[in-house]
Amino acid sequence: MSGSPGPVDPVDPVDVAIRDEVIRLGQFLKLANLIESGSEAKEVVASERVLVNGVLETRRGRQLVKGDVVELVGSGQAARVSDESAYDDLPW
Repeated sequence: MSGSPGPVDPVDPVDVAIRDEVIRLGQFLKLANLIESGSEAKEVVASERVLVNGVLETRRGRQLVKGDVVELVGSGQAARVSDESAYDDLPW
């Protein structure tokens, strides 16, 4: 054993149900309670703190589909877009 830390574990996303086939990133951030207000979406996206499926996303209007995972960098929070049948088990 080398004693050096291993890779950081990815954040385990919670499922957040949407009614339609797609949702915009800014709307989903608010729906999933990753941010407190709609206006905050512009700030977190512009400050390059949002990952979609592990890739930095800078478009607040990005269309998300079921299965997409959104993570707020540094918050320890992530949410997966799911259908209405999914149980909303948001811990926050």
